[in-house]
Amino acid sequence: MTIPTGSVVAQGLSYPHMPRNPAAPARGGRYRRAVTLADRYPLLHTPAHWAWGDLDVRFSTTLPSDELVTNIHVVCFVGDEIVLCRDDRDVWLIPGGTRERGESVDACVRRELREEAGARPVGPIRWFGAHHATSNGPAPYREWQPHPHKAWLWCTADVVLESAPTNPDDAEQILEVCTFPVAEAMRRAGSDGEHLSELVALAVELHRPERPE
Repeated sequence: MTIPTGSVVAQGLSYPHMPRNPAAPARGGRYRRAVTLADRYPLLHTPAHWAWGDLDVRFSTTLPSDELVTNIHVVCFVGDEIVLCRDDRDVWLIPGGTRERGESVDACVRRELREEAGARPVGPIRWFGAHHATSNGPAPYREWQPHPHKAWLWCTADVVLESAPTNPDDAEQILEVCTFPVAEAMRRAGSDGEHLSELVALAVELHRPERPE
């Protein structure tokens, strides 16, 4: 897996503009603990069990090796707004899905965006983190996938919405595709898991880091 320059933030990176962490020594003390991404996005970084797949997962900005990536999801930007897809469970999803046998990361992203959002990337696809997972099941979800260790890769991309979702029979059935301002996208993404609100916020921060506050 080739990592695009500037697309990855090292785990534990401190940001000079962050407010001081309350747990750090007071100003003027000899040491001050750096504020990390885990401090700022605690729900996202808390180890979890995904019962639907019997998976133990942990988020990290350390990227997995290519052979471990089984699923890819993309926080998509149309201007300053975020794309979310509402499925037939009334859940708002970040588009993405399962990688096919022999499929590259780039090909998977483009296929999944077309299937779930009718979207096409118009700039670089940036990888910013992954949920590293360990399956407790006896066999892989699909026979060609790695087992028991696998990874969900998270990306960002600028896109255009140019068609209706193709909705393959074996995929989630998408009823609606909308763009939302960041705060509303964070709220709605939480319908698919409360940690996803923080994941959207992190994606916004890392997608255009040059944007002034």
